[in-house]
Amino acid sequence: MTDTTTTAPARLATRLAFWAAGAATGCCAPLFPFVKSQIGASESVFGMVLLCLGLGSVIAMPVTGVVATRKGARPIILTSGLGLALILPLLPLSSSAVMAGAVLFVFGACLGTLDVAMNVHGAEVEQREGRALMSGFHASYSVGALLGAGFMTLALLAGLGLFLATLCGALCVGAAMVATRNGLLRARGGAAEPLVRPRGIVLLLAILAGIAFLSEGVVLDWSGLLIIDLDLVSPTSAGLGYILFSIAMVIARLSGDYVVQRLGGFRLLVWGGLIAIAGVVLILTCPWRAGALSGFVLIGLGLANLVPIVFSAAGRQTLMPAGLAVAAVTTTGYAGILLGPALIGFAAEATSLPAAFWLLALLLTAFPLCARRVMRA
Repeated sequence: MTDTTTTAPARLATRLAFWAAGAATGCCAPLFPFVKSQIGASESVFGMVLLCLGLGSVIAMPVTGVVATRKGARPIILTSGLGLALILPLLPLSSSAVMAGAVLFVFGACLGTLDVAMNVHGAEVEQREGRALMSGFHASYSVGALLGAGFMTLALLAGLGLFLATLCGALCVGAAMVATRNGLLRARGGAAEPLVRPRGIVLLLAILAGIAFLSEGVVLDWSGLLIIDLDLVSPTSAGLGYILFSIAMVIARLSGDYVVQRLGGFRLLVWGGLIAIAGVVLILTCPWRAGALSGFVLIGLGLANLVPIVFSAAGRQTLMPAGLAVAAVTTTGYAGILLGPALIGFAAEATSLPAAFWLLALLLTAFPLCARRVMRA
């Protein structure tokens, strides 16, 4: 095992990169209801706007994997992270669906690029230290998302204004990325691995990762609109649901390794899925405001450790090389978090936003139903 003091700067830099990605994402959650109102978009049109964010990421992710393998993750992390800080303040300035879509496309490309590059970098730090670190890195993302959403909500409640609040959030993201500059590993490059389409058990794991990430994306993009639609909070407090969700995610991820060791992956997949489903049901049916909002806590607790278990199964299976399987599951998962909210928008337009969340609950049943198959991988 490597002396961890020699990799401590790289570990800190990786955590800062994850934190910055989470903070940038969290800053967006309270903005979406205002942007939707500002551009005068219906649910279906706003779903198309959100789709631009997903398209930017999905286009950028495969390219990032190839470039990171050849050039190393460090320059990609710095470029995409600073790109997030630069593009974020343009979102509240959007005056039309086209402009909002263009901004979100670039934002999504930067976010998708950073997501892949920082996971590649985190895996190398993990390899050099010879111990598991990825859960802690992802916890940093959740902390960033929580602080980003919390800051934006408080700033809007204080009357700071959309642009100034977003600019302050962007400056924090930029400062975190600048702080990573000296700590990031100057990773050695090499031949690029080919892109691989998942199959067999890897395909199932990819689908489950997509559902888990899709659920996170739905809470990010639509929770504010849902709780306003259900008359749970005022528009200025629209980020409250995502804040509660993020708090629960942080707590559950920080304790995730211990919980998996105590309960086992099978039980956690079953109960995690059921708890998340219960959270959706509580939001949609509970007549008490506090009870309904607590549903976001249950969703966060249920979802938090599903993805690490799926990724571990991808590393254990023998159908495909572990590295290629994990890469395929990662790409599919992030496609879910970015493309899923747009699909919810279409479902909401065809029915209603609460009905679209019932569809989310139905999708989450895949985890308890497939838990035994996953653990056999």
